[in-house]
Amino acid sequence: MPTITVGTARIPYRVVGDGPDTLVLVHGTGPGSGMWDYLLDSFTGRYTVLLPDLSGSEAAEDDGAPLTLETLAEQVNAVIDDAGRGPVDLLGFSLGAVVATAAAGRRPDQVRRLIATAGWIGAEQDEYLRLSMATWLSLADDPTAFGRYATLTAFSRGFLNRIGREAVESNTAYMQPTPGTLRHIALDLDLDLTPYLPRVQAPTLVIGCTQDATVPVENTRRLHAALPGSGYAEFDTGHIVLAEEPTAYTRTVLDFLAAA
Repeated sequence: MPTITVGTARIPYRVVGDGPDTLVLVHGTGPGSGMWDYLLDSFTGRYTVLLPDLSGSEAAEDDGAPLTLETLAEQVNAVIDDAGRGPVDLLGFSLGAVVATAAAGRRPDQVRRLIATAGWIGAEQDEYLRLSMATWLSLADDPTAFGRYATLTAFSRGFLNRIGREAVESNTAYMQPTPGTLRHIALDLDLDLTPYLPRVQAPTLVIGCTQDATVPVENTRRLHAALPGSGYAEFDTGHIVLAEEPTAYTRTVLDFLAAA
């Protein structure tokens, strides 16, 4: 697995597939790029997929300092440079959507097309979002409550009822209050994407989720409105549309990229 040094951080990234084009998948808050694994088969026919593990993820190494949006965006840009396969298509989810958008603003030359899923501009624009993130952070000393809160806000009620109790309880163990995840949530609270928005040049698709209790969909719609000319798609799911509607989600992503 290639690993690069960016500032004080050691950032690994996986390379999957051997397609003619390159797709970079940027993970959200939590353990890292493994969140994309069950979707990879949908992408590897056309793409060589790059999966960076950014600071705060389980695989990255750094000095443990508070994270900034600039830091994570720079790491994405550095992975693209190191792979030598740009310009790329860039897809981010949740915090990854914000980071991907910032990376596209920092280095327009690197990005052919951008997709931002369940992203936002800043928690200061929405008291619900700010309070929700602050509440999640306050549960750091109770791993069980921390994981249950993450599951409760990540998925729609219908999806949780559909998968049943055993799967629900299994999901609560995925998101744990590791030091890296807590640094991600602190960044979720403090970040401001505003300075990067006017610098995004790539054709962009913003994807929102109408039942999103982690990042209420009004925030994603606001992101779309702040990117003139961007397309918009919406799914009637909770935050993790990747899990609730994986087939429809990947079809929407691939259709947008194929039409570019």
